[in-house]
Amino acid sequence: MVEAVLIDLFSLPANWQNNIQGLLRNTLETIEKCTSIPAPFVYVMCCQRQGSERNGEKESLLPALKDFQSLKERLEVVPALTTAAALYTVKQRLDQKDLSIIKVILPTLRKDSMKVYIDHLFTAVYQFEFEDLQVASDCEALEIAEPWCEGQTLPVQDVALIRSEIQMHLESLPSLKGQLTILRSSLIPGDIFLHGFTTRTGGISYIPTLSSCNLFSSSKRRDPQVVVKENLRRLANAAGFNPETFHRVKVDHANAVCVMGKTEPDNYDGIVTNQRGVTIAAPGADCIPVLFADPVRKACGAAHSGWKGTLLGISMAMVNAMVSEYGCDVKDILVVLGPSVGPCCYKLPHESAKEFHRIDPKCVRLFDSATPYIDIRRATRILLENGGILPENIQDDSITDQSQNITFCTACHSDKFYSHFRDGANFGTQIGFISIKD
Repeated sequence: MVEAVLIDLFSLPANWQNNIQGLLRNTLETIEKCTSIPAPFVYVMCCQRQGSERNGEKESLLPALKDFQSLKERLEVVPALTTAAALYTVKQRLDQKDLSIIKVILPTLRKDSMKVYIDHLFTAVYQFEFEDLQVASDCEALEIAEPWCEGQTLPVQDVALIRSEIQMHLESLPSLKGQLTILRSSLIPGDIFLHGFTTRTGGISYIPTLSSCNLFSSSKRRDPQVVVKENLRRLANAAGFNPETFHRVKVDHANAVCVMGKTEPDNYDGIVTNQRGVTIAAPGADCIPVLFADPVRKACGAAHSGWKGTLLGISMAMVNAMVSEYGCDVKDILVVLGPSVGPCCYKLPHESAKEFHRIDPKCVRLFDSATPYIDIRRATRILLENGGILPENIQDDSITDQSQNITFCTACHSDKFYSHFRDGANFGTQIGFISIKD
């Protein structure tokens, strides 16, 4: 069942301009007559002329809206200077109400371009149907809507213009939840490496569990790639790296490591490099983003270490890759564990807890319970020390000077970090990043 209807009155053909109220009235009559109870939410997108009052366009459409009492509380006019701005506002309304099934009624000539806008601003969570505005006058037409189909037929230059319009709109949006904040370790020498761990502030993601500097997009979440790209652009600008030479691990919750410059695996939880001018990163939203740095051989790495990857030895796999590929000495490698879920909050089934108990009984609390508390940070440290990393070359939450601690519990600090454990399926993601300075 359609949950929302979007009526696109942008760029109407010239011969329709004088009858815009009639077109809207006919469309609303069809929606009111043919839709089920409760009626869908209806959003009318229209062009706001440069320099005009935002309410001017809305006022001009009021005569066509006044007779639709059944839709009154669910009807909104969205004027904007650009399609990207209007559609992004509509997306915010949909997300506030958790709506996903949308019918778009628009001029035939706008269909291909609208599909490009939607492809960039929405994810697979949403389902779209399309209908021609000029035939939206009877129930049969309303029922036979064209479903979403992949691909676009617009010329490349038109697609580029739409992308540019979207990017300009996103760049104009204010940062949410305060300024962008980067946590840095005192262990990694700042004259050789640029590095940091992100928090959730300073981006433009507005959905509560993703707000505001979410740095990961997937088909199952509501933050599209363009929003994540804008968050990354703002991070890169604040941190001082080039977002065009940014590389993120392809998480598999295992122990594969990608060596930059060699054939890239399909999936990997760690990446190492000795190349200057590139920034590598690993995500974390409870799992540990782990950074590695060798100031002697000038090599570095970033790894994603969840409970599975920890047990599979991803951290020592990173160390071994740096030793074999760049001639690093284990005793020179520095390792910093970023924000991640702490032993205060993280639980696993008893069978999985047994594996951590074998590493060290102190990695498990309430071992005899069905879901013991697990310390994946302690397990990571023990495995690294067993592999030859010096204890003083590892920074985690056991640091003596707690004012220098950056390994905060993500589940405990909802104002600073994202947490899958805390927020559920539609969670945001922070990252740890590192590069070698020129």
